[in-house]
Amino acid sequence: MERNASSNVVTPLRTDDSDSEGPLREPPVNFEAEQALLGAILANNRAYEKVSDFLQPDHFADETHARIFEACGKLIERGQIANAVTLKHLFDNDEALADIGGARYLADLQKNFVTIINAADYGRTIHDLFLRRELIALGEDVVNDAFQPDLDIKATDQIEATEQRLYNLAEAGASEGGFKSFKSAVVEAISMAEQALKRDSHVAGVSSGFKDLDRLLGGLHPSDLVILAARPSMGKTSLATNIAYNAAATKRRQKGPDGDTVDLVETVAFFSLEMSAEQLATRIISEQAHVRSDSIRRGEIRDDEFDRIFETSRHLHELPLFIDDTPSLSVPALRTRARRLKRQHNLGLIVVDYLQLMQGPAGMRNENRVQEVSEITRGLKAIAKELNVPVIALSQLSRQTEQRDDKRPQLSDLRESGSIEQDADVVMFIYREEYYLAREKPSHKMTESSDKFNERLASYEKRLEDCRNIAEIIVAKQRHGPIGTVELHFIGEFTQFNDLVRDDHLPHD
Repeated sequence: MERNASSNVVTPLRTDDSDSEGPLREPPVNFEAEQALLGAILANNRAYEKVSDFLQPDHFADETHARIFEACGKLIERGQIANAVTLKHLFDNDEALADIGGARYLADLQKNFVTIINAADYGRTIHDLFLRRELIALGEDVVNDAFQPDLDIKATDQIEATEQRLYNLAEAGASEGGFKSFKSAVVEAISMAEQALKRDSHVAGVSSGFKDLDRLLGGLHPSDLVILAARPSMGKTSLATNIAYNAAATKRRQKGPDGDTVDLVETVAFFSLEMSAEQLATRIISEQAHVRSDSIRRGEIRDDEFDRIFETSRHLHELPLFIDDTPSLSVPALRTRARRLKRQHNLGLIVVDYLQLMQGPAGMRNENRVQEVSEITRGLKAIAKELNVPVIALSQLSRQTEQRDDKRPQLSDLRESGSIEQDADVVMFIYREEYYLAREKPSHKMTESSDKFNERLASYEKRLEDCRNIAEIIVAKQRHGPIGTVELHFIGEFTQFNDLVRDDHLPHD
């Protein structure tokens, strides 16, 4: 079969069939590389092992070559030998193969092979040219779609769809993969421990900004899906914004490769599906300036409070914190935007507020909500692993916690849990006993004496005082370490969490 060796030479594009100057460009192909690879496989099936991880039949430019490669793969995977003899009966009556010499073409391929040593190189050449052809087709589709006068499709939607296709193509181009030797895995583990040792915080991942929580978790680890769940008014969004701010604002000192100490900060992507970017910014300003957010919204602030807001705003301008407040965001859209931020700003942490407001896969919307949420959590876990960043996803809890005497959340309380518990690397709950006690203030009973009532009231007030401004962060699941409870100081007025320092731990004068 004759092939034109110059067919993979790119020439200037001719835009139409008129008298435009210059030859018509043809998609880049290399039939000789395809023939050489197939010949190597037919002569020695071990050549197939060198390319099977990344090369697929549809990567071949010639359809007949693609079918020969696919047939070889099927036989080899069954443990059979694939050569010109064993494939002959499959192609005896193949008209496409008859046009280029029939079954004898298989024998010619096998007879003219060079060596299996170059099989991987041939495979990568074929794969690279396939990607180039796909890029050409994608570019044509982008141009044609942009020319379409469809007012129902926004340009931003087209951009997002194009980015998704480009990433899918890039994933198809990820030819490196497969097994890692245990030696390389050990080296990576030691490297991670070394990085933690070099940091002031001694955490392996992104610091939450809370010492006791970091001590229990070891930081927020790359590729981890962290579920932060609580009942309403417990402070889910507040803790999430606190962690996001701490990660973006705290410079962690770390020794560089040359031994010098460098300051590093994390770029944070905050996907707020419930609150607008302005509301979220107001909340962060309130937390850091210690001015009530409702006072900021109403403009009821004093001069000294305004000065604090101004100084806080100046500081916030410099933070690598990005907010996306698109409602009903889907997992693919979130993935596209996170990839872009990773590429442009070296993304270090993703926060999603909150899980149940995300849009599920198109095929199962409004059908099975549990399955839909399960698909969302699997998608978020895949994003965390793909971008190698921790993903914090906020989640609601079911009302069954309210029915128990001890209202501390449990894993079974995860609303529409499905695979949330299974997919998550860490599951944390927020519990504030003060919230429930404040609604249980005892009232005087008709048959009760004043002394008895006062005794009950004093006991209640002591319990309330003991838990005032204290929030429990319950780590109910941790794939990398122990579970446990961490207590934080919570300032409800400013929705701010801080490390808890009890009176018996205060430094002496």
